[in-house]
Amino acid sequence: MSKVNAYAASEAGGTLETFQYDLPAIGNEEVDIKIHYCGVCHSDLSMINNDWGNSQFPLVPGHEIVGEVQAVGSEVKGLKVGDKVGMGWYSASCMHCDQCMGGKQHLCGDAESTIVGRHGGFADTVRGHWSWTTLLPEGIDMAKAGPLFCGGITVFNPIVLSGVQPTDKVGVIGIGGLGHPALKFLKAWGCEVTAFTSNKDKTEALKKMGAHNVVDSTDSTALEGIAGSLDFILNTTNVKLDWNAFLTTLAPQGKLHTVGAVLEPMEIPAFSLISGEKSVGGSPLGSIALTRKMLEFCVRHDIYPTVEEFKMEDVNEALAHLEAGKARFRLVLKA
Repeated sequence: MSKVNAYAASEAGGTLETFQYDLPAIGNEEVDIKIHYCGVCHSDLSMINNDWGNSQFPLVPGHEIVGEVQAVGSEVKGLKVGDKVGMGWYSASCMHCDQCMGGKQHLCGDAESTIVGRHGGFADTVRGHWSWTTLLPEGIDMAKAGPLFCGGITVFNPIVLSGVQPTDKVGVIGIGGLGHPALKFLKAWGCEVTAFTSNKDKTEALKKMGAHNVVDSTDSTALEGIAGSLDFILNTTNVKLDWNAFLTTLAPQGKLHTVGAVLEPMEIPAFSLISGEKSVGGSPLGSIALTRKMLEFCVRHDIYPTVEEFKMEDVNEALAHLEAGKARFRLVLKA
């Protein structure tokens, strides 16, 4: 049994305070990670506030973890003490259902979330199954890699899932914590990228990140001006928008794909889909193998989230910064 030093919320909406808990003897297929960095995701705020109704308190948030292996069970494969690794939203899955056996472990009905019913990465140690403990590629910048395990794979997966081609014209709605790595990925993919944003002040910054064009997402005339031009649109926002207006910007057989957790029902007119053989889809994070490929892609093209770094003990300051909408664009805690 080992003791973990962490930061936890004791109630919904509560301030995080120092917290200790004991880990039992390590399981045969488990890995303990000494945390070096942990990203701060908006999902951590949602869990702290119990927005989704599945939080258990005391709650240790944190699911964008990078560090090094400090202990391994007797049946762990491919990892040893001292290896540099990462872990994201999932820390285990059943490894016997059709989804797991088909290489889609992120769709496993019994997948274990790192901060749902267990304690996460705002701590000095976290535990998970070896399969979801991903070896980091040589040369990766660990200080910026944490958010790749949530925000990064969330926007990388749709590019592969939707078969986006290097010659495609694509759009990204919402250029924040999710949208900005999407811009970087799609630019490196070879696409012509349009950034949809309601903040015109971001125009120059978005072009530096990879946007070829910047369009005001609230301007119906601007949207009409690019009607029928895009092959793929990725929505990263969680707010209600005029979805039909964006569907009209798609070319025939174009796809609108959402990774933003829009809480209200999305109004999608049937004829907007039927007339151009268009489609609407969505996805969660990504598989274990795709996460590895994404990390290799990032190292090859020097792609990282734009981050602001806080000390782990300043976690409440970081959360307040995020909640106030001031993050540019992802936050990382240094242990």
